[in-house]
Amino acid sequence: MKKTLDKKLFFSMTMDFLNVYLPQGHDSEKTIKTYKDGLTIFRRYVTDECGISIKDFKFMDCTFDFVLDYRNWLLDIKKRKPSTVNNRLAAIKTYLRYAAAKDISIQQVQISITEVPFLRVPKVIRPIIENNATIAALLDAPPNTKTGTRDTMIMSLLFDTMIRAYELIQLDIKDVQINVETPHLLVHGKGNKERTVPLSENTIPLIRQYLIEYHSECNNEEKMSPFIYTTIHGKRHRMSERNVERILKKYGDAIRKDYPDLPASIYPHMLRRTRGTGLYRDGVQIEAIAVAMGHANIQTTKDHYAFPSLEQKREVMNKGNSLVITRTHEEKEWPDDEDELARLCGLR
Repeated sequence: MKKTLDKKLFFSMTMDFLNVYLPQGHDSEKTIKTYKDGLTIFRRYVTDECGISIKDFKFMDCTFDFVLDYRNWLLDIKKRKPSTVNNRLAAIKTYLRYAAAKDISIQQVQISITEVPFLRVPKVIRPIIENNATIAALLDAPPNTKTGTRDTMIMSLLFDTMIRAYELIQLDIKDVQINVETPHLLVHGKGNKERTVPLSENTIPLIRQYLIEYHSECNNEEKMSPFIYTTIHGKRHRMSERNVERILKKYGDAIRKDYPDLPASIYPHMLRRTRGTGLYRDGVQIEAIAVAMGHANIQTTKDHYAFPSLEQKREVMNKGNSLVITRTHEEKEWPDDEDELARLCGLR
């Protein structure tokens, strides 16, 4: 077994791991890219920092100490955030788990690397848009034009349905069901998991107007085309996430002067977070919010969206009997006259 491990090159399975194994496991393109980036950065560390060629670096060289040094290099030398370091480390561990499943001789290496600890990441409460008037102003910011109709619909869908930006741009026309008893979206989420997301009565008219403006001739063939698109050289292409981000930034910058409470940096996921947290504060059960957001684990919803407002915290603090002592009509223990104070202290 040791002779087999001596000859087994570490990167000999990355091609199959990225192009066959992960897609078959229904991982999204974004997840696959994350693993590819993580293994690519590790490869550069091996070759550029450690001076070891790909054709010489074997599984047996990937020791606990080697990966620990890599983790610390990312943190101390490259100044990466702990969450980023953990992400890179997770890519190696996942790849090794796959390799060990295919080749039992690699299992000892995989077990050893499993023990390399992740960094502790401080829990940070991400900002949301706290003021309802500010949210309304943002959604109402686009002008009454064809492009404005599209942008209003995009921002309203992101907020109302709590779908992710990449889920929004993956929608085809057929996935937008508004002429049914319960209007909804058929969303293709993480891991290619599908879920239906109901549409509110306020959002449906925006979608109808958008369809008139951008999909006036919607035949059966076009129903398979992107719901939201951009036109480049006369051809329609699925809108990019970056473009959705620019739309939000554009209108955020436009209203910030009148609504200074708007966070300095606004992005699509902030609308999702704002809506999810708002539902929690309004008393919606956390289980229902988790389902609507497409969370496989309810703990994710609890950790990132279940935060009461400052006003709700204040109401809690004011309930019950307070043990705070207030003194309003209490006799003074010391006179105001300085000479009298000195005499009481035995001084003159």
